[in-house]
Amino acid sequence: MKKMTVSTATLGFPRIGTRRELKFALESFWAGKSSLADLQTAAAGLRVAHWARQKALGADILPSNDFSLYDHVLDTSALIGAIPPRYDWSGETVGPDLYFAMARGSQTGHAHAGCAHAADATAMEMTKWFDTNYHFLVPELVASQSFRIASTKIFDEYEEAKALGYQTRPVLLGPVSYLMLAKGNAVEPLALLPALLDIYAEILARLAKRGADWVQIDEPCLVLDLAEDQRDAFQRAYARLATAGPRLMLTTYFGGLGDNLDLVAELPVHGLHLDLVLAPDQLEPVLARIQPHVLLSLGILDGRNIWRANLPDLYWRLKPLAAERDLILAPSCSLLHVPVDVALETGLDPEVGQWLSFAVQKVEELAALARALNEGEDAAFVAFSASRIAAVARRTSPKIHDPAVATRIAALDVDAGGRTAPFAVRRKAQRKRLGLPDYPTTTIGSFPQTPEVRKARAAHIRGEIDDAAYDRYLKAETKAAVRWQEEIGLDVLVHGEFERNDMVQYFGEQLAGFAFTRSGWVQSYGSRCVRPPILYGDVSRPVPMTVDWWRYAQGCTDKPMKGMLTGPVTILNWSFVRDDQPREASCRQIALAIRDEVQDLEAAGAAIVQIDEAALREGLPLRRSEWQSYLDWAVECFRIASSGVRDDTQIHTHMCYSEFNDIIRAIGAMDADVISIETARSRMELLEAFTTYEYPNEIGPGVYDIHSPRIPAEREMTDLLALAGKQLPPAQIWVNPDCGLKTRQWDEVRPALIAMVAAAHKMRIKGAYDAK
Repeated sequence: MKKMTVSTATLGFPRIGTRRELKFALESFWAGKSSLADLQTAAAGLRVAHWARQKALGADILPSNDFSLYDHVLDTSALIGAIPPRYDWSGETVGPDLYFAMARGSQTGHAHAGCAHAADATAMEMTKWFDTNYHFLVPELVASQSFRIASTKIFDEYEEAKALGYQTRPVLLGPVSYLMLAKGNAVEPLALLPALLDIYAEILARLAKRGADWVQIDEPCLVLDLAEDQRDAFQRAYARLATAGPRLMLTTYFGGLGDNLDLVAELPVHGLHLDLVLAPDQLEPVLARIQPHVLLSLGILDGRNIWRANLPDLYWRLKPLAAERDLILAPSCSLLHVPVDVALETGLDPEVGQWLSFAVQKVEELAALARALNEGEDAAFVAFSASRIAAVARRTSPKIHDPAVATRIAALDVDAGGRTAPFAVRRKAQRKRLGLPDYPTTTIGSFPQTPEVRKARAAHIRGEIDDAAYDRYLKAETKAAVRWQEEIGLDVLVHGEFERNDMVQYFGEQLAGFAFTRSGWVQSYGSRCVRPPILYGDVSRPVPMTVDWWRYAQGCTDKPMKGMLTGPVTILNWSFVRDDQPREASCRQIALAIRDEVQDLEAAGAAIVQIDEAALREGLPLRRSEWQSYLDWAVECFRIASSGVRDDTQIHTHMCYSEFNDIIRAIGAMDADVISIETARSRMELLEAFTTYEYPNEIGPGVYDIHSPRIPAEREMTDLLALAGKQLPPAQIWVNPDCGLKTRQWDEVRPALIAMVAAAHKMRIKGAYDAK
């Protein structure tokens, strides 16, 4: 009888490098400080290092084409030649100038490789990758869309690995998920499937010709609720592609197959990857339906969170199955979503550190588990012993539970989550207190974190400048930002957040229950990296976090100064969250801590407090049947945080990259006085949800796309406000950028905000004229 074997695979490795080498190479290239050849050399060096490291750690199956200079969905658009018409592309291949123009926009006078002429073009729309904090570039398709292979990246990187002695499994975003994630202009994207399948078949054939024996074809949309036409698309796609080239490992993640299991079981693929972290109960029904010849890849380690696995428990769970069939052990999804290596965290509390597993440690865990299943438990004795010790230590640690927090949660008043008066009453009180004009102007909160600001912060961390000197520096930056806002005529000011490293990390560092890393970077989009806090225990607020900075900034001006906070749902969704209690329990704890801060800001004199919930929608479960439960507790937590104030205190919130149509009632239930949203790239499309719902509160539809270095003209923003004015009355509209300005440069921000203020003034004049 043939002995079954267990092997290991990674579905993707963090692209950014151990010390964010990709970030620095990209930003140097964009700034004109290094050449394209320099960028390509740095990227190749990272790929080589990643393959070598994964192999050394014990991975049997290595991915290729998981690396990207910006985004893997954008890479797919380049691969198949799906270039939006506004880029005037007429070339045979997608060059780097065009690639980055699609990602970041372009200004007149900057030509792209392969374009007929220079263009002034906005970037492609960006949104969240399912319910993660990774952003992807949304494909844009038109009725006349044609496809052709326009990038050789997937082939080049396979050949690159092969030349180094690595037989990789290329990663390819599946055709149906690609189309389901796309936007169609006068076309339903799935109608383009036949033409797209021709190109996918050619891609697979070329990979087979180069020697690829397997391809990892990612279809994450298989964990969503599917309509009949989408089910039919999957059937047609894999009937065509199953014999087009290498064997296909159909890869699903971010949830379970659920009612799509029967569909998947009939697809003629050679392997199937399952997410057994977010959907552990799907294994038994899959085993009952899947054909014996289908190779199963089991996503047993969390590719989205950082907690160490309990290897002995996994071993006993998998041992019977490993005796019956060949298996591949893998993370639940690509390791793109976790930091690289815990070993870099020499400053972390050792007790907390032993509970953690980053990308490197997850590959080691997979290798140890496979070794035990292939050779017996003793073969992984050291790894299993360490795993047992860490599991017990975490479960019994006094760092986890705070009785005072539990008491406060138990005593939470059911009326704590509601304002005392309806919006119409509050609005009158706020208008009397603030005295703002129509189309009031403001920004979302942060101003550029210049190299000088970052250098001062780093020097303070290293002890090279003392607390007093650092405080003086930050106050000077804050005062200058306040003065400049006054000069250009903004109506509601912000202090600029120069003291803050990150909108979540800054608060987490001052809350009990959080730990922080030095090198735990994760890619958010392009070169933008974040260090998510680690929420390991009960949360409370020992002391006020922002009041002193607000008080200083308000003392520099007579204009209203917003208090700036991050909301509880966003802090939760942008952290690595504890997995030993429900997410909503942690969120309520955070909400009470933020409530304390809101009330202290109001007591200090703040008339406006902004509580950003940028990540509220991204936490929405992928299955509609689970939405209401999440929205109920998410809205409750926002209201707990925001509702303990007087009627004349104005509560703002901000959300970015959200499709609001499906959750507009929940947004209404949040009852923020003003909500600001991202609308520049979508040209006010998102406002349709608010007008259909007849949203009563005030709205700031973003008119300045801050995720691009492109500087919008006054006319462009006036046109966007005119579009907004077709759906909303002037008294309901605020004027603001799409998001915070932290990642931009002052030479971009200054002219853009000056133009924004001018656009608002023009709309006020037009409104006064129309009123006559």
